[in-house]
Amino acid sequence: MAALRRLITGNPKHSSLIPPTLLICRRGIASKLFVGGLSFYTTEKGLLEAFSQYGQVMEAKIITDRVSDKSKGFGFVTYASQDEAEKAIAEMNGKELSGRVIFVDYAKPKHNVGGGMPIARGPPDPIDKN
Repeated sequence: MAALRRLITGNPKHSSLIPPTLLICRRGIASKLFVGGLSFYTTEKGLLEAFSQYGQVMEAKIITDRVSDKSKGFGFVTYASQDEAEKAIAEMNGKELSGRVIFVDYAKPKHNVGGGMPIARGPPDPIDKN
């Protein structure tokens, strides 16, 4: 396992910091699903319970707004295997959860647009009143 960590990170000093779930995801074993159309009342526990009938759920996460901490209406479910994820898509896509019809598909890779931090801007230029 340590050799695999070194291969992934390229740095043996920091290899013990990688969680096992990340290793599984990078090796292509785990499958992450996008779940859209969630009710604002759906909890992560409810999401986990709904999807755990189809296999071993490693993580169920509902995305929330940073400021208000309210659900954005979508989330992600990570399964331990590809087969379990396929089964969940077939069974849960178009089904009702917490009073809303949800849609389920494979999650797409995250693209880092803009580099993260916003560009700081100074005060506006004064208006010239000639």
